[in-house]
Amino acid sequence: MQLGIFAKTFTRPTLEAVLDAVASHGLHCAQFNFASAGLPSLPERIDPALADKVRHEMEARKLTMAAVSGTFNLIHPDPKVRRDGLRRLSVLASACQRLDTSVITLCSGTRDPEDMWRRHPDNDSPEAWKDLVAAMGQALRIAEEHEVTLGIEPEVANVIDSARKARRLLDEMKSPRLKIVMDAANLFHAGELAHMKEVLSDAFELLGRDIVLAHAKELGRDGHAGNLPLGQGVLDWAYYLALLRKAGFTGPLIMHGFEERDVAASVVFLRSNLETAACRT
Repeated sequence: MQLGIFAKTFTRPTLEAVLDAVASHGLHCAQFNFASAGLPSLPERIDPALADKVRHEMEARKLTMAAVSGTFNLIHPDPKVRRDGLRRLSVLASACQRLDTSVITLCSGTRDPEDMWRRHPDNDSPEAWKDLVAAMGQALRIAEEHEVTLGIEPEVANVIDSARKARRLLDEMKSPRLKIVMDAANLFHAGELAHMKEVLSDAFELLGRDIVLAHAKELGRDGHAGNLPLGQGVLDWAYYLALLRKAGFTGPLIMHGFEERDVAASVVFLRSNLETAACRT
């Protein structure tokens, strides 16, 4: 596995400074976000010269782009918002060849109209699922046109709030362009922390063969994901990494969910755990 990080972990005035910060920690890949280049995460337009610059600056620092963030609310209650997100996704997908990446990460969405990371009771409705399938169908046509892969992850606040629902979506869409972003910290509903190994095992049993990208985020004792340096929470890292290896995953493992001041300690922690896991295999 190749250790990387969300580029937007670092707030800097220029793209070059952001990428310098990534490289300064000895990392060789990143999940990119156009916010690091002074644009919205999902831009209205991407100048080809800017896409070329991003690729050049990453290559100059020996960085590869594991994926680019394309998150928007796929089941927003306002159809106009969904259509705008899909239009912007097409813009992003059309730039991926210049960026030298083939993976776009998505958010499966929520009925909450203001925050796509906040749960809404209507997420469990048949109508929400119908809208998800319709929007994903359009997103996959975009992916097919531009020869990119879309990565979604189970996340308890979204419509895909479990590994089982993610499996259902993969089976319904039947597209090789739709894959999984595995983030162990996002899998736990209230009361499930006591069954950590069972939850993780079930997720990998259902989704392990479809993982295109893995995330590394800590899990708090209250079940909240993120906001902690890696190793300072309750996630069973040894088991998570062992499951990734058992699934045959050898791709990018992307850290996020903590402040810049915690990057160095998180890198040391995860590298040590990866080395230990490698020795056990």
